[in-house]
Amino acid sequence: MPTIHYILKDGTTRAVDAKIGASVMETAIRGNVRGIDAECGGCCSCATCHVYVDEAFADLLPPPDDMESALLEVVASERQPNSRLSCQLTVTAAFDGLTVRVPESQV
Repeated sequence: MPTIHYILKDGTTRAVDAKIGASVMETAIRGNVRGIDAECGGCCSCATCHVYVDEAFADLLPPPDDMESALLEVVASERQPNSRLSCQLTVTAAFDGLTVRVPESQV
């Protein structure tokens, strides 16, 4: 079972075991990770699951599609090159150790 590491706003890290096939957002919600609000429940319509993906894992991820890219333009915290919506990241075995940082604000 892959483990996802969430760096919280206060700098602490929370490790959560993820189910393969779940999203990084679903894993955060199941693990009660604060700061990933996921107001739309994961249907890529609110951008409140914005995260910054550690650069070491960038090559493992597919590029954002047009819908995700459009939502990343309106995120509350600054969009960075490693910004992603965690609802669009489906966990695979290769995600073991994936580290994402929760931004300062989601709304």
